[in-house]
Amino acid sequence: MAFLDTQPAPLGDDPGNDPYAEFRSSHPREVLALLRELRDSSTPVALSSPSGVGLGATVWTVDGDRGRIAFDVEPGDPQLPGLVEANELTAVAYLDSVKLQFDLQGLVLVRSPRATALQGRLPACVYRFQRRAAFRVRTLERGAPVARLRHPSLPDMPLALRILDISIGGCALMLPEDVPPLPPGLEMGGVVLDLDTDTLLDVTLRIQHATSVHGKVNGLRLGCELLRLDSGSQRTLQRYIDQTQKRRRLLSLD
Repeated sequence: MAFLDTQPAPLGDDPGNDPYAEFRSSHPREVLALLRELRDSSTPVALSSPSGVGLGATVWTVDGDRGRIAFDVEPGDPQLPGLVEANELTAVAYLDSVKLQFDLQGLVLVRSPRATALQGRLPACVYRFQRRAAFRVRTLERGAPVARLRHPSLPDMPLALRILDISIGGCALMLPEDVPPLPPGLEMGGVVLDLDTDTLLDVTLRIQHATSVHGKVNGLRLGCELLRLDSGSQRTLQRYIDQTQKRRRLLSLD
């Protein structure tokens, strides 16, 4: 079973007819243990609304007695008001090779002089999926690959978006904050993945979700699905992934 890295799995609303029931942890003690592990490890959590708006956060507190969970969020994040208004979010995180997913409801934004927290009710269950079979490789900083395209809303604006990571099924792009947004669900043809001097791929991408990123460069991390990739392009991409993985291993030995 394979899902995009931070893309929520398409779970049903009927617990009695849940196709992923075998992956569901619903015992309160087990749910608390998983959430506390996320808290103690400061694992990044991707929060997203049904409309695809999202941001990155970390678990701040897990209160089993009150049935509440709080996330540490950036107070000035432009995505934050939309998430609070949605009042229903999906959280996705990774613990080693396991993908965790759970729903959040009853959202409240709590501000203090030192921090801003997004609170919600403890989830009734947590889904645990084995990490996808398609290996995802984080690209190298030196000679970083880019996706070249024209902005769909502004054809005169050429874009060269940094590729943060890539797999045989999708990639993550960095959209700087000074570039007009690209909404989830948008399908973009004529995209050229400029991976290195020997590897150029013409592809079609569909944006699955967008998550705020704060660091050296602020902006949105766009999780994209690769559509209709032919067999030749798949082989070329797989070779690039294998070579990048080998280079990372060599760099780790330096």
